[in-house]
Parts: sequence; C-alpha cells; structure tokens
Amino acid sequence: MSADAAAVPIRVMREEDVDAAAAVSLAAGGMFAEAGLVLPPDDPWAMLRQARWVLVAGEPVRGLAAVGVLDGAAHLEELAVRPEHGRRGVGGALLEAACERAGAEGFAVMTLTTFRDVAWNAPWYGRRGFCALARAEWGPGLRAQRRREEAAGIAVAPRIAMRRRLGSGPPVGG
Repeated sequence: MSADAAAVPIRVMREEDVDAAAAVSLAAGGMFAEAGLVLPPDDPWAMLRQARWVLVAGEPVRGLAAVGVLDGAAHLEELAVRPEHGRRGVGGALLEAACERAGAEGFAVMTLTTFRDVAWNAPWYGRRGFCALARAEWGPGLRAQRRREEAAGIAVAPRIAMRRRLGSGPPVGG
C-alpha cells in the first residue's frame, strides 16, 4: 500500500457524502473516454442509493466502493477513484476494505463485471485475486446484470464477470 493510500481513511458513506461520491464516479468515468471507450451517461446517484453499502476514502471523498448482492454473493457495483488520486493505492485499499467487510458479513465470494481489456479493469482485478467467471457459472442475478449493462449501452467493449473467494476458503474459478 502506498503512503497516500495508508493516509486515506476509509469509512461507510454518509448521506452528506452522496454528492461528493457521485462526483467521484463521474470523474472516474471520464477516464474511459481517454481509453477510447465512449460510455453512455449514467446516474451515479441512483447506483449509490441502491447499493447495499458504499465505502468512501478520504475527506473530501477521493474514491468509493459500492457493493450490492447478486446470486447470494457480494457484488462490486462500482469502484471509482478521482483521477488525480489514481495510481496511489486508494482503489486497492477500497477494494480490500470492501472484500473484508463482505467477508465479515458472511459472504463467501465477491463478484463484479468489468471491461476485459482495459488495464485498470480486468487485468487490475486479476492481480488482486479475481478470476474470470465462465458464463455457465453465472447465476440469474449476474445474467440479469449483464442484460442491464447491454440495455444501458455499457457493453462498448468486451466485458467479463469475475469473482474472488473471501476469507480463507479454497480458490474459486481460474
């Protein structure tokens, strides 16, 4: 963990953080355009309010991890860091905090969907213990999530589902 990430407190989002967290989501989303991916506008406020819980990093908010539940697994809805705070370990610290909380709540795995070929998406998660999840292993919630992404126009490049075992259980997928 970098010194920047170690100095950034992570806590549960409060109501007064919603606008700042939405601004983080929007700012981080702009990075996809720089990578050549044009995504449709989204509504981070709705995602933040629908998540089971959201962790935020920093005062003011520099990053967020929003987690829901799909198919009985914790599901990372979004992990976002303000671009000016990127590459300093804030995202990794948020991801680990989200996985730790999900495990403490009794979830055995964390799932997510992400862009397969974007360096800070699937390859980044792969280095942090996530494995690609074959379509045959997707539950109905994950399949519905994928349909929502397609309907929203998010599938502008190849996307995959990934999962990571939480706690000390055996590896999942691979």
